[in-house]
Amino acid sequence: MQSKHKTLGLFAAALGMVAIAAIVPDKPKDVAPNPHPIPPPVTHVTPDGERPVVQVALLLDTSSSMDGLIDQARSELWRIVNQLSEGKRHGKAPRLQLALYEYGNDALPAAEGYLRQVVGLTEEIDRVSEALFALRTNGGQEYAGLAIRNALVALPWSNDDDALKLIFVAGNEGFAQGPVTPAEAIALAKEHGVTVNPIFCGAEQAGIAQGWQTAAMLAGGFYLTIDHNQAVAQIAAPQDAELAKLNLSINDTYIPYGAEGDAGFQRQAAQDSNSSGYGLANLATRGSFKASANYQNPSWELNDALDRGRVKLEELKEQSLPAEMRGMTKAERVAYVAKKKADRKAIQQRIRDLTKERDAFIAAERAKQGQEDSLDVAMLSAVKKLAGAKGLAFE
Repeated sequence: MQSKHKTLGLFAAALGMVAIAAIVPDKPKDVAPNPHPIPPPVTHVTPDGERPVVQVALLLDTSSSMDGLIDQARSELWRIVNQLSEGKRHGKAPRLQLALYEYGNDALPAAEGYLRQVVGLTEEIDRVSEALFALRTNGGQEYAGLAIRNALVALPWSNDDDALKLIFVAGNEGFAQGPVTPAEAIALAKEHGVTVNPIFCGAEQAGIAQGWQTAAMLAGGFYLTIDHNQAVAQIAAPQDAELAKLNLSINDTYIPYGAEGDAGFQRQAAQDSNSSGYGLANLATRGSFKASANYQNPSWELNDALDRGRVKLEELKEQSLPAEMRGMTKAERVAYVAKKKADRKAIQQRIRDLTKERDAFIAAERAKQGQEDSLDVAMLSAVKKLAGAKGLAFE
């Protein structure tokens, strides 16, 4: 089936205004209008040179009926970030940042609205994958407006007018539930220059009846629907086996350093394992992302940190280095780091070459099968339409 992406005409807009007036938010007594603690805003992100900034916050309903949604997010993460990385402005690929929230989970404190920030905006996408695999469904009370508000207040949204800033909020209950109305949440989003895209998990008409289309109209975003219980097919390609091997071999080019070095290196391997659980094709897709400019791990990997100017090689203490680098002279350190960087570039180039071949094969297969009604298809359709206003183009 195809995802439903509705172009809203004047007549639909007029109906939507009537629907907005009819929305009466449910304000339960056990949730304060402004739940605390809400993390304070962080310093705004500074654009990285001429690279366009793309920030995406994914707000997932983790109530008891949403296991299928979480599974789709886990299995489609690498396809989503690969395609987001393909956008270009003046030939420059975007600087991609993702954030993850969960809401509607009774295991979370009622006083905080049954929601939490799982991962703040980060360029280290392995952290997002790790968090997705740790999510568990339970409950619940689904307050989409409150989740949007908290993501807007807590995340360090870029102050670059040309940044593409998006929230995707996915769920299957009434959009107007909770202490923050859709109008209030979306008005705040507009102040931040963030476009909200509601994704209803279920039938199109059910989502319309529960206010999800109305919210999209208010936001200027897209009303999207998915079959969250659909098992997303992983299309096998002739290049998968070699890409999967390269995905693993590239790990040997990473140099863990500092307090987060070992944990980061282990996280990388763990996400390889999680990805492989969805089959060889999924691991190949993850490998493709490792060859992109958006696979960055400067908090724990030495070459990435050096490229960002976070550390200076000559100033690092012995205990901050991996065991194999301890006792090296300055010249030996420089040579070792340069060799790892060169090895990585060579593997990345091979991955990129294979990925071009694989993408062509996958595109042809998808054309035969038709679009799936899944999370990645819905998100990427909206992104590509909204990106044009920011000068970003996708092939």
